[in-house]
Amino acid sequence: MRICVYGAASTQIPEKYIKAGYDLCRKLAERGHSLVFGAGDGGMMGAAARGFHDAGGHVMGVAPKFFKETVIEKLYEDSDVIVYTDSMGVRKSIMEANGDAFIVMPGGIGTYDEFFQILTLKQLKVLDQPIVLFNIDHFYDPIKAMYKQAFDEKFLRSDTPTLFRTYSEEDHEELIRYIEAGSDVEDLTVDTQYGS
Repeated sequence: MRICVYGAASTQIPEKYIKAGYDLCRKLAERGHSLVFGAGDGGMMGAAARGFHDAGGHVMGVAPKFFKETVIEKLYEDSDVIVYTDSMGVRKSIMEANGDAFIVMPGGIGTYDEFFQILTLKQLKVLDQPIVLFNIDHFYDPIKAMYKQAFDEKFLRSDTPTLFRTYSEEDHEELIRYIEAGSDVEDLTVDTQYGS
């Protein structure tokens, strides 16, 4: 499978996030999966790329051309291929089209944008791939709480709690089992309510 990973590019985030992201992605590569990501060298993106690369997984980066021209962020040079796009929108579209599953690692505005876009596309049935929030050290608990409030107050449709799942850094095996099985799995032991 081609696993699309979203996450922070910041080089200043705590090491606990980097380690958890690296460890998961290394395990995914060891199981024969490949990576599609935003091509960044730092933060969660760099951790994902190194995890896949160090275990022999194929790494495909996708970055807008202006990243080369303005040096907004350093790109991961050991990518097997980097696809350059004309815009951020096209970048997201290429990542979506190449992802058989999506893992959202801790991140900032860009990561939130990517997460909510794929979540919307899944709700609209444009895609049906598994979506996972990788909730390292409870990073995404506030989003889960916001999601629950919106659901409880009827802002979300009744099927929306099943659109994604949340796993912690201790749950590698369950996370991998979920994405390898696909999104329409009924026999998993994980509670799907509000993505948890």
